[in-house]
Amino acid sequence: MLNSSFLGSSIPTTTFTHKHNPPKLNHHPTIISLHRSPPPQQNPNPNPNFITTISKFLWGPSLPPQLLISTVRSTWSTTWQIMMSQLAPSDPSGSYTRPTSQFRAKSSYQFSRQNSKNLHLYVGLPCPWAHRTLIVRALKGLQDSIPVSIAAPGIDGSWIFLNSDVRNNDKLVPGLDNVNGCRSLKEVYKLRAGGYSGRSTVPMLWDVEKKDVVCNESYDIIELLNGSFNSIALNPDLDLSPPELKKDIEKWNAIIYPSVNNGVYRCGFAQSQEAYDKAVNELFDALDLIDNHLGTSRYLCGDRLTLSDVCLFTTLIRFDIVYNVMFKCTKKKIVECPNLHGYMRDIYQIPEVATTCNLEAVMDGYYKFLFPLNPGNIRPIMPGGCENEALLKPHNRESLSMAEGKKYFFKNLFGPGGARTRDLRLIRPTL
Repeated sequence: MLNSSFLGSSIPTTTFTHKHNPPKLNHHPTIISLHRSPPPQQNPNPNPNFITTISKFLWGPSLPPQLLISTVRSTWSTTWQIMMSQLAPSDPSGSYTRPTSQFRAKSSYQFSRQNSKNLHLYVGLPCPWAHRTLIVRALKGLQDSIPVSIAAPGIDGSWIFLNSDVRNNDKLVPGLDNVNGCRSLKEVYKLRAGGYSGRSTVPMLWDVEKKDVVCNESYDIIELLNGSFNSIALNPDLDLSPPELKKDIEKWNAIIYPSVNNGVYRCGFAQSQEAYDKAVNELFDALDLIDNHLGTSRYLCGDRLTLSDVCLFTTLIRFDIVYNVMFKCTKKKIVECPNLHGYMRDIYQIPEVATTCNLEAVMDGYYKFLFPLNPGNIRPIMPGGCENEALLKPHNRESLSMAEGKKYFFKNLFGPGGARTRDLRLIRPTL
């Protein structure tokens, strides 16, 4: 740490005297006065900015610039490696290795209408894995049956809850822990019998009565929301994973998860050039494949929206605003891929999906809290192609639906003949 003397203003030379030859103040006062250097002008800023003072010292004659640069570079590199090892574990090659979820759901998990209030969903808005659960919950009409608490990212990397309830009629926003009253998600996890010392992640499905974690694996949760709660869902006939499309869904998931969903993180969290090169090539190879497929197919599995589409969408909607810039996924933007961009707008324009998207909160969550990737905490401006008005432009993908009468799969949700009769600007999110 720098000595505090480096932080002060310059010391006037007139305050220094020699202890063996003290000045005789009664000798020739006039001559001394005439020959004294004029007193230094008073510093107009007696408390100079810390950064400015340090910069002047470091870049002055005290240290050679080459030594300073090499020292700072070595120190920052070591510090960055330490922080990244905590944020994003990697294998020996420097490739990001995502930790496995600790709480997997049972496929037979069932709830009746009588005990539906026993479930509570915890999410964070920046997280694409949590976003998929919000989308399926909204599409199935489970907002009233399965309440949600929205955590905000904390400066230490944890998920925290706000001290007061914040309401926004236009979009979902972080707020209180509505069921346990905890200050952080870690506190919620610790409420379970036996406590918990692992990673406290979102999304997390919580059993209120048993005070236990039902599941914190995102894909397990969306499968549960899609198929296990039809008795309490407002849209029980909507099936995002129909048996006849299981193989197709599994095929697309095998491409989307490693190369796209996790692929963007493998790019952003890579700790070696080789790891980054491998991840970014796999990412854009997969996006090119998907873009070509979507040129002749409205959705991944034909004319029906599935869980695979939901999983792909939550990465696409974040791509141009976060991953392209912050995670170095720079080969191209989604807005430059006509089929992918139209497909993304098609899904975004489903009113239930649009209400789950708070892109301002997404950008804040990444740029202001992932310190190792953005030490300055400066958030770039929202790209024009990602503004709400741009996302609501016609996508013209209805013609890709294969079957007559299925021009829009959610016709039962949006009016006769599949017409979207509701103004998207009038839709309000429901917690």
